[in-house]
This record gives sequence, structure tokens and C-alpha cells, in this order.
Amino acid sequence: MSNLTPRMLPLDGAWTLTHFLEGTQHADSPTELAALGLPTLPAEVPGNVELDLVRAGELPEPFFGLNTTLLRPLEFHEWWYRREFLSPDYPELDLVFEGLDCFATIWLNGQCLGTSANAMVAHRFAATDALAAPGQNNELVVRLASPINAVRDCPIGPNDRAQASNIESIWARKPSHAYGWDIMPRVVSAGIWRSVRLAERRSTDWTNLFLRTFRISEQHAELELDFAFRTDEPILDGFSVQVQGTCGDSTFSHTRRTHFTAGHSRFGVANPRLWWPRGYGEAALYEVTVTLLHNGEAVAVRTLTTGIRSVELDQSAVNTAEKPGHFFFRVNGERIFCKGSNWVPADAFHSRDAERIPDLLALFADMECNMLRCWGGSVYEPHLFYDICDREGILVWQDFAMACARYPQAAEFQQMLREEAEWVVRELRNHPCIALWAGDNECDCSYLGWWGDATDPATNTLTRDVLPEVAARLDSSRPYLPSSPYISPEVFALGGGDKFAPEQHLWGPRDYYKSDFYANNTACFASEMGYHGCPNVRSLATFISPEKLWPALDNDEWLLHSTNPMPGVSDISYRIELMHKQVLEVFGEIPDNLEEFAQASQIVQAEAKKFFLEIFRQHKWRKSGVLWWNMVDGWPQISDAIVDYYLSKKLAYHYLKRVHGQLAVIVREPGAWNASVVVSNDSREVKQGNYRIWDADTDETVLAGDFQAPANENAELGTIRTPCSAQRLFLIKWEANGQQGCSHYLLGTPPFSLADYRRRLPKIAALDGSFNPAKVGQ
Repeated sequence: MSNLTPRMLPLDGAWTLTHFLEGTQHADSPTELAALGLPTLPAEVPGNVELDLVRAGELPEPFFGLNTTLLRPLEFHEWWYRREFLSPDYPELDLVFEGLDCFATIWLNGQCLGTSANAMVAHRFAATDALAAPGQNNELVVRLASPINAVRDCPIGPNDRAQASNIESIWARKPSHAYGWDIMPRVVSAGIWRSVRLAERRSTDWTNLFLRTFRISEQHAELELDFAFRTDEPILDGFSVQVQGTCGDSTFSHTRRTHFTAGHSRFGVANPRLWWPRGYGEAALYEVTVTLLHNGEAVAVRTLTTGIRSVELDQSAVNTAEKPGHFFFRVNGERIFCKGSNWVPADAFHSRDAERIPDLLALFADMECNMLRCWGGSVYEPHLFYDICDREGILVWQDFAMACARYPQAAEFQQMLREEAEWVVRELRNHPCIALWAGDNECDCSYLGWWGDATDPATNTLTRDVLPEVAARLDSSRPYLPSSPYISPEVFALGGGDKFAPEQHLWGPRDYYKSDFYANNTACFASEMGYHGCPNVRSLATFISPEKLWPALDNDEWLLHSTNPMPGVSDISYRIELMHKQVLEVFGEIPDNLEEFAQASQIVQAEAKKFFLEIFRQHKWRKSGVLWWNMVDGWPQISDAIVDYYLSKKLAYHYLKRVHGQLAVIVREPGAWNASVVVSNDSREVKQGNYRIWDADTDETVLAGDFQAPANENAELGTIRTPCSAQRLFLIKWEANGQQGCSHYLLGTPPFSLADYRRRLPKIAALDGSFNPAKVGQ
């Protein structure tokens, strides 16, 4: 059936680029541009213009030192891409851009094909009439206008708000982080950042396919195919839709006649192989072929990979002492304890995302994450990303692309967002990994007084009307959450921000990681929760000037690479000092050299993040998940990430991995002279095994024995007699169902001796040999 697959001609690779300060030259067409006689430089597609300028020697490495500040003047440039190609012999063609950043006009052989104004979705233009004859040469030209100038005249009302460095972002459908964030540099950028192709437009072809699980059990599943096709046949008789799927020894096949170009076909699958999140079962995937038959002959075919599963979000409107709340994800009817991290931009220059995504997602799989959250300040990821999550059994919490702002409520903006959401949902909904559509990141919180004027978030038409309507119309098989965190009317009526919401972002004072805010947090589910940790010294030396490596305080390069993307405007300059305070809080001292400071900071971060996850696991099911912030950096920086931009792991990676698996033995904080011990089982099978907890200094066994952990539940193991004042390190090992695990527990209250911790670090490392203690922070 390969002759039924639409052909394509890739147009990636070598282009040329011309740019100038918008307003200093004038060109409304490729002909007028050519008449200006401006110089050109080589360009790569997919690409970002800054990377082309670096290759041409016109810019230094943007990520080094203060070099991102040099990019500001380029925000006001316009950029002209050009390439030539020979026409293929296709009867009808579309020109498809997977990513145009952002305000684009496209010409083919001098004929304007159209415009686009959204960097995050694909754009398709009819190209047949403008194309030269088969085998003849063609000229393709793309103009990208200044993204700042393009929104200069957009109305920003008194209720439209954003952070200081990115107010101009709210009318531009570009990733918010590009305008500067506390985790990303200001790199407003431009470019043809994803692939370009000429695609054959067949007269008869599928235009929509959505295969969803309608009902499910271990013995039987009911699936439904929503379909639509186009055809130039004058009479719509003789058409049939055939669906065939295979997953190992499980197969299904169903054919039904259709008298129209769209419809629904429901059918059963006996003894289906269900798709489960990581740790809860096999992420079983069916290879599905959908064929359109006309009078028994195949005329169109499409293949897709999907999973048979159901997903629900069971949540309460409020969480208080009087009305205890809940926030559960259920997959195939089973409650899932969610463990994972937030997915932030893979790279500040998104043309490099695709080459980084496999390695970055490998970290999530290695960590045994069963969920990640695609943060709303970034782009929508390519199918490659979701394909890997499908295969690895990683649930995806998918934010729509809005973050930390009050976006315009104008009808024009509503329509832009509606069209974007329709594209996103249609494009991604066949991926079984996607568990949730979420309206935005922290926009509800921005209504609660960030700018001194508290307003009910329910007035946000975008997330209360526009997005839920799209989600319900195009994908009712998944839950929708208006915002993260969601401030329901009941929560808003109580006041106090999100502390009465079942799902929260736990940032707080960022003081001692076992303070009341963290140890006794009220969240049922934390979708953000972080703690700073210094990168390894060798990574710092890659992006900080030698003379600026130390000291870190009052250091402009450290500030730019941590919190302050637009000095003098963003003015977020507290986090480097905060990192010092966190080290002081735990150890009572701050090392006076970079090597020891980096090590001490990583120890504090590692203990903190391990504690955060353990707090949630030990209170299962009162708490049902934590997505800590965050796995890996999208540019070289000092941050909460546990893996830096260069994929160098901090100590927290190893500590977290030990308590991220199906089974974990956890020591609770002591009270009434005892520290209780719990085994947490995040799987669908009973775990039987044994464990030992011993003192790292004396080798004294303080608790040991056999256990049986019920499926998907916790079990109490016993107590360790100890006062809160004791400062001891307990080492922990367990074995169950043929698998071994390990962890440790730092008992006592600060300040701890940094020298003692360093002395004990080799014993922590030796539990599984996963890291070299001498290399921590180096």
C-alpha cells in the first residue's frame, strides 16, 4: 500500500538569510528585497537566526558569559529566508511548515501563498498554482517580521498583565520563556525552527482519524474510530472503513460501510493488552492500520500507534481540614501514584530540540518517572517526544501554552487561542501517554494579587470557556483542568491563595527543606516543587568567564545565568543568595571556594528533593503524586534542575532515583521519641521481601525484618527509638520479588557538620555504586 501514502519533498537543509533593522530598509516582496542588494549569509533549516549568525562569525557563543544581552537589538530585525528547489511530479501539492517563528509571509515564485502568526503550530499552504512545471526550478522566500514590532499596536488593557520582562509576549503566540524567565534567557529569536516540506495532496485521503478507548476491562475493550476523508468521487457509494490492529499476539479487525465522508465506527477487542503507566504494567502499544476502501479497493491508508487505556482525573473542588480533598489520576480504573518531573524547554533555541529530546527523555525513563508535565511556558513538543513517552509508559500532563500572566480576553485573542488548541488536540490526541489537558501554568494564581488587584480567576474566558469547549468537542476521552494550580470558586471564596487547592505548586519560602511549609504541606498533589543546586564546576567553567567563576555573590554572570534574564528590567536577583542561605541553613557555614560550595549545595539539594518525594510517598493516598521541578536545564544555568544543560548529573539525580522505583523503604521524621518506618509499593502486585536499616558510623542494625507490601499501598514496618536531637545517618537496603533497592536517611536537625557528611558520602555511594563520591560537584 506504499503507493497510497502521500509523497513528500523535504525542503530542510541549506537556505540563505538576509536581515536588517526593520524600518531602515523597505521590501514588500522578494523582488523588492533583491533590488536592495543586501548581503546574505548561509542559513540552516530547521534553525534559529542567532545560530546562523554564530556560524557566520557575526555573533559569539550566545550562552557564554553575558552574551545573551547582545541579542536584544536583533529583536527589531526582519529576516528573509530563501532557497531554490526543483518541482516534483505531483498533481496537487501543499507547502507545509512545521514551525515558523513567528510573523511570516511566504512567497513561491513571487506569488504570495499566505501569512502565519503562530510559532507553535504547523501551517499548510496550497502551492500547486504557484509551482513551476515538474523538473523546473522554484524560488521559495519567507519573511519573518520583528516579533516586537508586530505587536506594538495590540491593545494591552489594565487587566492584561505579565512579568516585567515579557509584557509584549501576551499577544504573540511564541513560547513565553523566549521573552525571559527565571529558568530561561531572553532569546526572542526568529527562524524556520522545524521542518519544511512539499506534501502531495491526494484527491482521496484521510483528513481525520481519532481512535479512542470507549469502554474498558481486562477481558474486553470497546474502541471507537472517529474518521473523516475527502474524495472527488461524485457519488458517495461503495466506501468502507477498515481498522486492523496488532500488539504481540493480540489482534483486531473491523470493517464497516459508510455512506458519507465522516462518521464513527465502534467495535470490540477481546482480551486486550492494556497500556499502563511505568511501574504499573506494560505500556502495550497497538500498531493500527486504517484503510479506506472503495468498491473493495484500497484508496487511502494511514497507520498510527496507540494504546488501549482509560484515564480519569478524580478531584475535589477544595481541600481543607473540614473538607479533606483529593486529586487522583486513574488509569484503567486503577489509582496511579504519580512520580516525575516538569518538562521545560529542551533548548532555548528550539530548532535544536529534536536532537536533544531522546537523551533528555532517557533520563525520565532511567529515573522510573511515570508522569511528566509539559510546562505552559514552552512549545508543544513534536510527535517524537510523545512517541517516546508512549513507549516508555510516561504519562504526560499537557499544559496549553500560557504561563504566569493574564492574557487578553479580546475576541481576536480568543479566536487565535481556539485555533491553536484545535490544532494541538487534533495533532496529539492519538497518543495514549497524554493524561490531561491543562489550561495554563499559574495564570489562575496571577489573578490572586500578584499585581495587587485580586480578581476571581473564573472570569478568565480563555480557560473557562474557550479551551474546555475545544477539549470537550475534540477529545472528551481525557480530563481538562483549567489551570495549574486550579483555583476553583470554592478555593477563591476561602482566600489564602492556592493553599486550599488539592493540587499546588509548592515553592514557598525555600528555607530549610524540612520546615513546616514542606514537611506539613497541605497539597494532595504537587505539580511543581523545587530546590536549588549548584551545577558541577566543570559545567560552570563552560559558560562562566574564568575571572567570574568565584565568588558567586554580586556576580553579574551568575545572576544572568540563574534568575535575571533582562538586567535592569526583570530584576530577579535573589536566587544565588538564596542558594547560599540554603547551604548555611543545613551546615551552619558556607564554603569559601567554588569546589566545596558546589559540593555542599548539591548535597543540600539532593537531601531536599529526596525528602520531598518521600513526604508524598509516605502519605499515600492522602497525597497522590509529586512532579518535582525539574529534571534538566534548557540552557547553561544555576537552577533547580538535577541534570545540567550538558547532561552532567548533580547528586540529587542519584538520591532521587533510589526512591523513585516501585518500592521504597522510608524513615519518617521522629516524634514522641520514635521514627516510624514505612514501605511504599507503587505497583499492582504484592511485594514480599526483607530490609535492613543500620547506622553508617557504627554498623549497628536499628531495624530489620521481612515485609509484605500490599499492591499499590503502603505498609508500616516498625519504629526506630531515637530523639530528634540525634544526628545520625541511617543506611537502608531492601530486596523484594528478586529486586534490590537502597536509600538513606539523615536524622536530626541542623546545623550538620559538612565534614562529617563528606566523610559519610562514600558509604552512601557504596549502597549501589551509582556515583563517585569524589566527583560530587566537580
